[in-house]
Amino acid sequence: MNEKSERDYKKKGKYVKRSGRRNNINLLIYVIIMISLFISLDRYYFREFTTLKYGEFYRMVEENRRTDKISKAIKQEEIVYGKFSDGSRFKVVVPQDDPELLKLMRENIDDFSVKAPSNWMQFLFAIAPMLLLFLLFWLFIYRGAAKEGRRIFSFGQSRPIQAAPGKTKVTFKDVAGVDEAKEELQEIIEFLKDPKKFQRLGGRIPRGVLLMGPPGCGKTLLAKAVSGEANVSFFSISGSDFVEMFVGVGASRVRDLFNKAKKTAKLSGKGCIIFIDEIDAVGRQRFAGIGGGHDEREQTLNQLLSEMDGFDTQTGVVLIAATNRPDVLDPALLRPGRFDRQIVVDKPDIKGREAILEVHAKNVKLAKDVSLKVIARRTPGFSGADLANLVNEAALLAARRNKDAVGEEELEASIERVMAGPERRSRVISDYEKSLVAYHESGHALLSVLIKEVDPLHKVSIIPRGASSLGYTLQLPLEDRYILTKKELLGRLAVLLGGRVSEELIFNEISTGAQNDLEVATQIARRMVCEFGMSEELGYLTFGRRKDQVFLGRDIVEEKNYSDETALMIDKEVRKIINEAYDKAKELLTKHKSKLKKLAESLKEQEILYGDQVREIIGLKDDADKSCKDKRPE
Repeated sequence: MNEKSERDYKKKGKYVKRSGRRNNINLLIYVIIMISLFISLDRYYFREFTTLKYGEFYRMVEENRRTDKISKAIKQEEIVYGKFSDGSRFKVVVPQDDPELLKLMRENIDDFSVKAPSNWMQFLFAIAPMLLLFLLFWLFIYRGAAKEGRRIFSFGQSRPIQAAPGKTKVTFKDVAGVDEAKEELQEIIEFLKDPKKFQRLGGRIPRGVLLMGPPGCGKTLLAKAVSGEANVSFFSISGSDFVEMFVGVGASRVRDLFNKAKKTAKLSGKGCIIFIDEIDAVGRQRFAGIGGGHDEREQTLNQLLSEMDGFDTQTGVVLIAATNRPDVLDPALLRPGRFDRQIVVDKPDIKGREAILEVHAKNVKLAKDVSLKVIARRTPGFSGADLANLVNEAALLAARRNKDAVGEEELEASIERVMAGPERRSRVISDYEKSLVAYHESGHALLSVLIKEVDPLHKVSIIPRGASSLGYTLQLPLEDRYILTKKELLGRLAVLLGGRVSEELIFNEISTGAQNDLEVATQIARRMVCEFGMSEELGYLTFGRRKDQVFLGRDIVEEKNYSDETALMIDKEVRKIINEAYDKAKELLTKHKSKLKKLAESLKEQEILYGDQVREIIGLKDDADKSCKDKRPE
């Protein structure tokens, strides 16, 4: 934007501010005048009249020839308005049909007359307060809507949040862990800075960029960073803002939004970004079955399709949208020419998590011995939002403990708080239940050390956390894993069943504490059979067709594409895998029963044990690869 345009914007802004102040003063003056006028009229027509009783007025009329107290009287239906000789006014309610009073008034009052009924003045004063309140309400609503350049009935105008060039302070330096996505967006930035560079060679920049990924991975932050890097105007709006109960309003808002963006791009001489968050609210696939669809949403989607790739296509405007439900978007919206680029913003790997932690730890005073690389290794599966929350929770915890810096102990506590919930040390449990939990968790911990194919043990605790957890065993991988072998899955099943086996060995009894372990183990075993083809009996086949939410990880429906006989075989194979894992866990724990008891007693006493402490208690030499980063924080 050149200097002249900036001066025009500033002048316009100052004019709008002055105009707003002037209009506020005018409105206040109008209100004061109306109230004063109403009070004056009310005093003139009502408050100056002295109300007389009928008997008192009758006696005055009878004696008026002698006293000459009443100089004038006017009868209007059942009300008599009059004037005393001293100039004061009065009124009195009389019967409508009273011939004696009329006769006395004609005889004893020189200036007497009868007026035809006229109720308009009384009606006006009766409704004047209501009219005044309605007028004030309408003025305030009208002016409140006018502040944003629209009127109360202007439903068809969009309401995006606009950030002028230079106002967006977020850049790619503030976004970490999504290097591939930043590379994809770099070309968009170059185009927005200088559109003619690409148009000169006949090139066409992608009209739309779809950012898709799990919640909290930085899709909205990426869109803001593109605007900050390109230094162009940024219009931000949610997909739900287009949907209203009135048909046609959403389509009108889409047209208005693109018109605003086009005008801004033309005025600035640069491009412009429109960011629609949660576009699945308006871009959901149109209904083609029996019963019709959602007319308002479908009209809005049709208008969006037309604006993105219609006859009146305007270069210089780039649409960036974000969603975590790409599976429900309309195919016409995803085709080339509309959303030319679809960028997956997934959860970061270990290097990405370390970079994200560095970004969020800029303004946090960390202790010198804190290693963000170690923290990144301990947080597999965390999104960018989870890591930001982790750093903030650690800072708050350090402040509560009156520390001068955030140490590894606070970061460790924050990780466990995010993963398992807050500690509940106030929960009172009996000695028997404490022993049961200690042996249960010791069974998990011991097997995670003995079985080499599973992730190394990091920590075991019997301190209650969250809503229902009485203890937990935390295993952390040495690196991010994307493929698992059959041996590793069978090892995980054995560790999961170790708690139940330990209860049975020591107490000759089983409890409800293994409910979640059994649920997870059953899911793993069923996926091994139905999805991974790891069943010798059923062979290398997959069974069932799952329809789930891609980035939300929730099953919507599972289609059964196999016979009842096959279903019976699947159940048998799942049971066989679980039983074999249970037998393996029982064999190992029976063999090392003394170590199990020793570990459980130490856990009952200390409540929290780290990986190196567990290995020391059971007399196992540290494996450098597994234990070097699983030591208790100093």
